[in-house]
Amino acid sequence: MIEYLQKNAGEIITALGQHIYISVIAAVIAIAIAVPLAIVLIDHPKGGELVSQIAGVIQTIPSLAILGLLIPLVGIGTLPAIIALVLYAIMPIFQNSYSGLTNIDPILIEAADAFGVSKRFKLFRVQLPLALPMIISGIRIAVVLIIGTTTLAALIGGGGLGTYILVGIQTNDDHALVVGAVLSALLALLANAIIKILGRVSLKKIVIVIGTLLIMFGGYTITTKLLAQRTQTITIAGKMGGEPEILINMYKDLIEANNPNVNVELKPNFGGTSFLFKALNSGKVDIYPEFTGTVMQSLVQTSDKVSHNPQKSYQEAKRLLQKQFGLSYLKPMKYENNYALAVRSDDAKKYKLSTLSNLTKVSDQLTAAFDPDFYQQSDGYPGLKMTYGIEFLSVKTMEPALRYQALANRKIDVTDAYTTDPQLRQYNLTTLKDDHGFFPSYQGAPLMKTSFAKKNPQIVKSLNQLADKISTREMQEMNYQVSVKHRKAAVVANEYLIKHKLIEQ
Repeated sequence: MIEYLQKNAGEIITALGQHIYISVIAAVIAIAIAVPLAIVLIDHPKGGELVSQIAGVIQTIPSLAILGLLIPLVGIGTLPAIIALVLYAIMPIFQNSYSGLTNIDPILIEAADAFGVSKRFKLFRVQLPLALPMIISGIRIAVVLIIGTTTLAALIGGGGLGTYILVGIQTNDDHALVVGAVLSALLALLANAIIKILGRVSLKKIVIVIGTLLIMFGGYTITTKLLAQRTQTITIAGKMGGEPEILINMYKDLIEANNPNVNVELKPNFGGTSFLFKALNSGKVDIYPEFTGTVMQSLVQTSDKVSHNPQKSYQEAKRLLQKQFGLSYLKPMKYENNYALAVRSDDAKKYKLSTLSNLTKVSDQLTAAFDPDFYQQSDGYPGLKMTYGIEFLSVKTMEPALRYQALANRKIDVTDAYTTDPQLRQYNLTTLKDDHGFFPSYQGAPLMKTSFAKKNPQIVKSLNQLADKISTREMQEMNYQVSVKHRKAAVVANEYLIKHKLIEQ
């Protein structure tokens, strides 16, 4: 653990800074909305009740659903994360502020009125000081909630400590998982203690502290944007897992090696296919690696049967993406990362399983867990079920890295796999032959808007260097280095490019 911290100290500090930045901005905005709103509604009980109900309804919506709805509107990164966090934090701050302001002893309010003081004097010298303990309590609850929920920002490229939690889960790296979880918990405890101390100081000093934070973080944001304008910045995102992260790091190295005025911003572990495709079409992501089989089965509309010939499948995917969405699909890599179903090798022997047709005969005795994409896409479990008539004893969804552990630990009996997954080798698993030819060909290639490709021909040229490169064995070995040996995807990707003379050392 000490070695891990020493090796990744700089990146951990950066992630911690991102986490604090997002959390503070969200907390300050939530306070700036909820407390004044509670003040305005002091004498309007119906309005106060309505706002409480609306805030309560928002909190019942899953955070991932809110993030998904925000991506087409405001893009990816910190902005949608901050908006979602503000929505979640408003309820505890508003409810406590409203309760504190409306439950003050009426005798004290009557006394203030009897003295003939102004509304402003009564608010700042009587009501707010008396309600302050309740307001501070609501802020403490909201800040702890914000810090915990900020970990989800990593799913949409917002950064923060959630990145280490995702990496830990995806690559089965306990060190990364502990770093992300423990630092998030410590940050929440520290914030709770600071707010507790602020509760003992005057209202004027609290306002000064909040104002100072707004100025600091506002200045940081403006400076960052001004610096970013000096070079062209493009955003490359990848799905969850080690392999997409390797690919997007290759894209980054190739582009920056040949285009010195271009800065590439990576968004690894971005989420599933639908998240990425929406982000690409809305212009919030410029490039991401996609596979032909997923394009044909889930992204484009076609009445034709999907070809199992890799070249035909790619050409058709390219044509339909251009026609239906105005997207350019660059030349594919050599390897095919096809879907398969995997079982433990001893179960393969026990049930005499070598093909998916064999599995059909005993599927009602087995439990399965699938990646969320595979579970819902037509090229995954729904289509497989119809083609082979497979009926499992139970089926659930599970994140990629976790489902392999569950299979190895006999918590489930069957899972989906990619033919380049290193866990097949790590856990001694058997993949079943697709004897009915259900799964289409899956060749990966960069996907981007055609307008972007026309404006950036040099970037297209750089990425096309990967065309017909990387064999299945090479990809599986790189995945093994990242997911099992816990080496950084950026390092593994860079080593491959240098070894094959695609970039200079």
